Amino acid sequence: MLAHNSVTPEEFELAALPHLNKLFKAAVRMTGNQAESEDLVQEVYLQAWKSFYRFEMGTNCHAWLFKILSNKIKHYYRKNYRFKLVNDSEKALACLAYTPPVPQNLCDESLLASLGNLPSVYREAIMLADVEEFSYKEIGVILDVPIGTVMSRLSRGRKLLRSELEKCREVHPAEQVAPRNINKISAYH
Repeated sequence: MLAHNSVTPEEFELAALPHLNKLFKAAVRMTGNQAESEDLVQEVYLQAWKSFYRFEMGTNCHAWLFKILSNKIKHYYRKNYRFKLVNDSEKALACLAYTPPVPQNLCDESLLASLGNLPSVYREAIMLADVEEFSYKEIGVILDVPIGTVMSRLSRGRKLLRSELEKCREVHPAEQVAPRNINKISAYH
């Protein structure tokens, strides 16, 4: 059965399928689980197909699909973990006050491990901004939060990422071989 405006499967495939790999990589980074990410991306495309009549051709399909993914991931965490994702206790805020120097040389494994250790709200914001290169406004729409919240999550997330990278450097100093700029993390290394 086709959607309300008689969208053909070919139109849907042309608009949505080019973003499949990026959605999957983002889902893996956000959930840390490849099998769950496959299921989530499949659900995203099913939801996108069902709702494609609402999509305006010529607009940003990439951002629209990431918005659906973000909602699916929120539902995934609510369903599977049922705990508060952000801990704003004084202890957590105290950790944010110190800004260690950014390691100049990092290996991919250290960077990905450090990114994986971040709370999901910060990891999502960093992934969307620094990997997927969405604007703050687009990230706000995808995550359904104000731009100020996006900027706050990016600032706090990057501080936490620097701290994680510093810990990683202290534990594995010999692995520092490939220079990386943590303000522009590439998902394709």
